[in-house]
Amino acid sequence: MILINKSKFLEYNADRYRIYTAAFLRASATGLLGVLLGVYLADLKLDSLAVGFIIGAGLAGGALAALIVTLTGDRIGRRFRLIFIAGLTSVIGLGAALTSSPILLSFISFFGMLNGMGRDRSASLILEQAILPSTVSPQQRTQAFAWYNVLQDAGHAIGGLLVGIPALLPAALGLVGLPGYRTLLVIYALMNAATIIMYLGLSSKVEAENLNSRQALPKQRITKETKRVVWKISSLFFIDSLGGGFLTTALLSYFFFQRFDVSLSEIGILFFGARALNALSHFGAAWLAKHIGLVNTMVFTHIPSSLLLITVAFAPSFWIASILFLLREGLVEMDVPTRQSYVMAVVKPDERIFASSVTNLVRMGGWAIAPSFAGMMMSGMALMVPLIIGAGLKIGYDIALWANFRKVKPPEER
Repeated sequence: MILINKSKFLEYNADRYRIYTAAFLRASATGLLGVLLGVYLADLKLDSLAVGFIIGAGLAGGALAALIVTLTGDRIGRRFRLIFIAGLTSVIGLGAALTSSPILLSFISFFGMLNGMGRDRSASLILEQAILPSTVSPQQRTQAFAWYNVLQDAGHAIGGLLVGIPALLPAALGLVGLPGYRTLLVIYALMNAATIIMYLGLSSKVEAENLNSRQALPKQRITKETKRVVWKISSLFFIDSLGGGFLTTALLSYFFFQRFDVSLSEIGILFFGARALNALSHFGAAWLAKHIGLVNTMVFTHIPSSLLLITVAFAPSFWIASILFLLREGLVEMDVPTRQSYVMAVVKPDERIFASSVTNLVRMGGWAIAPSFAGMMMSGMALMVPLIIGAGLKIGYDIALWANFRKVKPPEER
């Protein structure tokens, strides 16, 4: 019995580390694309409206993938879907490097699920979130999510730094401007393809229990209480994600590029620092949650970050804007591992993929809607307007979340 338990322990750990590695690789690709996409589209001489629409199309494609994952539940293997999504993202995403047509780029963005958020919030993340709690004990759950998000933000940081590669290469290679940007898009596709290797190594333990035992999987039954909690919190997440849709990395990168006339390499270094601070903040989030609770940690770190973002909109220079932005980034992601842990904790284990799917689907829907409006505002009003509106929506969400869920405790806080 001891040997069996030890074998299971090692298998669960191997699965967790493969998930961690895949998440890091995918996040690196996402971080690279987030910084690159807005500047790449601007260099193609597309206006703010077209930039916003193409970014929104990619997020809409991601939302559709999340919807499919939600509707299929566990009737299709988790491992198979992870491999399929990674392959699709790699192959179709590569097309962005092969065309300058805004119409084709819109289709490629949609079907290739190009993520201009600069943060990985994909359908693959939904599946990984459902798998991760089964690889640890309840006491280790928040810490596991913290490490998961640390590795993701480390990937986001590395991805932001990778956009400087063309600037480091000799000019004789001809990778200045558009050729360099397109080379980076090829690197983006290859990093997504590399995640397939990790998923191929996952054990059968990552699947739902019924699929492991080869029994026919019945239609999932979700309790009324879970539906009530999930839909209520999802409606609030939609407000937050709508605000986030005005603040995608691609749009923020476009904002810095147009407002302060700085290079892609400088923007990449800024976002490297931002994602490094995001990663470090997850450890602080796990520690803080143990002392003041998950919901309080989510709210009381998020509101100051939104206030700092408003100051970025009015900053007179790139360096002042950078300092304010980095202060904001040190706080803004502390709600992510706590939010993920909270949602997984307040539902039953066999309802986790439903909860993860719905909450992430709603968030991706909000992200998909906002960029087109942000593009119109940048074009017809001012570059700073989306930053102010996005921050205001996020503050409203935080207040509503605390009012509605401060008394709904996860098991470890009861």
